[in-house]
Amino acid sequence: MSQALEQRTYTREEYLEFETASEERHEYINGEIRLMTGGTPDHNEIAINLATLLKSALRGKPYRIFGADQRLWIPGGGASPKGNRNLYTYPDLMVVEKPLQLQTGRTDTVTNPCFIAEVLSKSTQDYDHGEKFSAYRTIESFREYLLIDQYQIHVEHYIKTAANQWLLSEYDDPNVTLSLSAFEAQIEIIALYENIEIDA
Repeated sequence: MSQALEQRTYTREEYLEFETASEERHEYINGEIRLMTGGTPDHNEIAINLATLLKSALRGKPYRIFGADQRLWIPGGGASPKGNRNLYTYPDLMVVEKPLQLQTGRTDTVTNPCFIAEVLSKSTQDYDHGEKFSAYRTIESFREYLLIDQYQIHVEHYIKTAANQWLLSEYDDPNVTLSLSAFEAQIEIIALYENIEIDA
């Protein structure tokens, strides 16, 4: 059962106390606490497919893979019309290069992903493309972003090529293999969508 939230500005400490006791996941955006909605079966299947593929590709390499229950902290996470963001969020999938870096004073919040993937939902796709990606780009270690459409075969792949420069590649062909550069892994698009029924 979820706790009721007052409509007010919360400190980071208040959010973390609330979140630790909550059975649901919430984002913290510049003092506001937002409930994160659950994903569809296809959303979850795609995320698991990607995690499985990466787990195999990165076995024995100095990386750790985290799913949607792992909290990420982004201090001052990006410019927006409302000013800089302080953001706690839960990406669908993160890859973190060892050694794992945690927020000071916390044992449950990472700060150094090199790769983040989000499976797009109708309710979150604008946020994942815009404000959230802007926040992610402020993370020094972050250099690769994957956005996966759950309703059609379409993957957007962003690679950081230089300071403030990102290269976008898009994939609609299920027979294409995508090359990840952050840790030299190959991902077959068709494998991402395994068990997903896509309308022609």
